[in-house]
Amino acid sequence: MADRSKITSWLTDMDGVLVHEGHVLPGAAELIAKWQAEETPFLVLTNNSIYTPRDLAARLQAGGLNVPEDRIWTSALATAAFLDKQKPNGSAYVIGETGMTQALHDIGYVQTDQNPDYVVLGETRNFNFEMLAKAVRLINGGARFIATNPDATGPSADGPLPATGSVAALLTKATGMEPYIVGKPNPMMFRSAMRKIGAHSESTGMIGDRMDTDVVAGIEAGLHTVLVLTGIADDAEIAKYPFRPTEILSSVADLI
Repeated sequence: MADRSKITSWLTDMDGVLVHEGHVLPGAAELIAKWQAEETPFLVLTNNSIYTPRDLAARLQAGGLNVPEDRIWTSALATAAFLDKQKPNGSAYVIGETGMTQALHDIGYVQTDQNPDYVVLGETRNFNFEMLAKAVRLINGGARFIATNPDATGPSADGPLPATGSVAALLTKATGMEPYIVGKPNPMMFRSAMRKIGAHSESTGMIGDRMDTDVVAGIEAGLHTVLVLTGIADDAEIAKYPFRPTEILSSVADLI
């Protein structure tokens, strides 16, 4: 077992680590309860920018997992934190859902299609050709292009759905401009999460189920990385990559 004696704060992914298709995974409720009882600083991270933390907390609670909304850090919040530092009180044209628009509202951003500072693309199921065309024109006109995450597809009961990365690829093809992506695997998302809870990289652990986002970003952020096998990673998937997590566990139940 890896030495966790110096770990005083935790970041954890949500899907594939704590929940899977709406069901709480073994050990997840007990681990969250343990952290709360011991007053361990922690955040639950997700690249999903559709929902606000309050929405996500309610959805988790409905499934049997009690995570306070202030313990949830989304790619929308990370994007807003990044923009707030880059250009306070700026403006943005947003293609996204409530999670993204609320996060920008909370930092005082004006959301407009008239000469915005940024075009911000988040996860969404509701966009049309006119919105895409407007984004193309604004990016070509000088608006800087930001995306919440690079995920090309997302899960659904009917199979994979095109996600933020796919829409970003369309806009990139039309404009020649690559977006700056704030969410995982950009380690900036972990750094902004650590700032929120006053944590430091040398004493923070990151739990994830994906080598290509959670683990690589955790390594680049200097964190103790834990890969759990309750999501998409298995031995064959792990073997594809030239890097390794600090430790590999069957589930978060092994951390209790």
